[in-house]
Amino acid sequence: MSATDSPATSPAPGRRGPTAEVFFSLLRSGTFLTGLGIVLFWIACALFGEHFVPYDPLADDIINALASPSAEHWFGTDQIGRDVFSRVIVGSRDILTVAPLATLLATVAGTALGLFTGYFRGIVDDVISRILEAFMAIPVVIVALLAIVALGTSKTTVIVVIGLSFAPIIARTVRSAVLAERELDYVAAAQLRHESALHTMFVEILPNVIPPILVETTVRLGYAIFAVATLSFMGFGIQPPSPDWGLSISSNYGMIGGGFWWTVLFDALAIASLVIGVNLAADGVHGAFND
Repeated sequence: MSATDSPATSPAPGRRGPTAEVFFSLLRSGTFLTGLGIVLFWIACALFGEHFVPYDPLADDIINALASPSAEHWFGTDQIGRDVFSRVIVGSRDILTVAPLATLLATVAGTALGLFTGYFRGIVDDVISRILEAFMAIPVVIVALLAIVALGTSKTTVIVVIGLSFAPIIARTVRSAVLAERELDYVAAAQLRHESALHTMFVEILPNVIPPILVETTVRLGYAIFAVATLSFMGFGIQPPSPDWGLSISSNYGMIGGGFWWTVLFDALAIASLVIGVNLAADGVHGAFND
């Protein structure tokens, strides 16, 4: 049934919302399932990794410092003797806490802004859109560094800074979708029923713009992972003694020149694999909604 068949009895018609067809399309997508498998692997490591790693990721062993990969230490040890394999497995926890929370914040804030600007248009759209465009013109890392220097380094600060930095990008995507939806009959029907603007935006329009929101969210998650790793590498993100991947690379990258490549390689591969997994899942979601 279309959105215009019975506007009075179908306040949220879900004209383009997620359906069982989309769900089964995702299950048939090799790209999505591959990406999901990679992401789920790292989520399992974050949740349960500390229970099966062979060594305490925070325990140092100076006698075995910079030991190369072997049967005893699969990924070798770092400059103070900590087991790299254990640190890589457990190190997924912080980045898989901070990045998804930052992405969630960006999605909530961006969706709200996009709904308001797309629905009200006029002066509201012009003012908010110009502010968002000015904000997007500044590189995310620069904004993050300025905010963290001003507010202090903590996980909460990183989450808020990255989340608010990505919110304008999501808002722009949602605004474009809302501008198209606003002209459809079911929105006019809601206005004729004298529904409030909030009801029309969040009950009528929002269910119909879920697909682009989901796609944009998965894409932003990949960028958020890179942003968290970058800030940690620069010393402004997750702080010691966490085995966070970006922080571990920052602590050990000077060892590469001495031939101790394993102190950095496996953390870098972990970041790359997680981002690839998220991007594959995002491609699968995008494809499912566009089939």
